[in-house]
Amino acid sequence: MKLYDLALSGHSHRVRLLASLLNITIELVPVDLLNGAHKQPDYLAKNPFGQVPTLVDGDVTLYDSNAILVYLASRFDPARTWLPESPELAAQVQIWLSKAANELASGPGAARLIAIFGAPLDKESVQAKSHALFAVMNQHLAERTWFVGQTPTIADVALYSYTAHAPEGGIDLREYPHIVRWVEAIERLPGFVAMPDTDTDAKLALEN
Repeated sequence: MKLYDLALSGHSHRVRLLASLLNITIELVPVDLLNGAHKQPDYLAKNPFGQVPTLVDGDVTLYDSNAILVYLASRFDPARTWLPESPELAAQVQIWLSKAANELASGPGAARLIAIFGAPLDKESVQAKSHALFAVMNQHLAERTWFVGQTPTIADVALYSYTAHAPEGGIDLREYPHIVRWVEAIERLPGFVAMPDTDTDAKLALEN
């Protein structure tokens, strides 16, 4: 199994994190986005969107980070704790996967791209979106440890990377104590692996 990724990509990190939590061995294949490797024909043959990450598992090729989380949890977690079988809990997981793909990426993820990589985005807009999302997340976590159910799920994994690294985009998590507590709980899980701090010499938007 190979994961084509970039170390500083939160989308890539969420896949590496779940793989480590599930004790899955994956060969990491760095993609040189700085020199446009993600737009070359050989890579586009694997991922026509020209983004990271891309997972290749034999004849299976997947190129959406949340889809990869679903695949890994379905295949390697027979207890189905990371992706519950209960229709209600599975639907709740999907709610947060959608938020990770939308508000989280276009809020805290985008704020990080502006601050660190100079992305030409509206700082005021993405920071406002970030605070609106974090206010909801913080309230959701007020009386619970995890986003869905009584144990961590792929919803927590999908939300973690860009939330934990939101301060790189100028979003102060100290305003959201329940989120801080949740981040610390994720980081205490056996098998947790951190996303590297941003290399300030990088000059590109990670997923573009």
